[in-house]
Amino acid sequence: MMIDPPIDKLIKKAECRYALVCGIAKRARQLETQYPELLEETKTKAISYAAQEVYNDKIVIKRDNQ
Repeated sequence: MMIDPPIDKLIKKAECRYALVCGIAKRARQLETQYPELLEETKTKAISYAAQEVYNDKIVIKRDNQ
């Protein structure tokens, strides 16, 4: 269960839950492949780190208009 950041406040950072999940998952994959040393240094899982970035407005989830 995710406690920090609070899920009810995290949901407000995206258009819908699906966009939130996709955006966080995409960022987590990016962190695992491009910045594994960052995850080791902070001793944080990629998904938690990505969720924290979204919560702190370091990452903005946008809808792709195609």
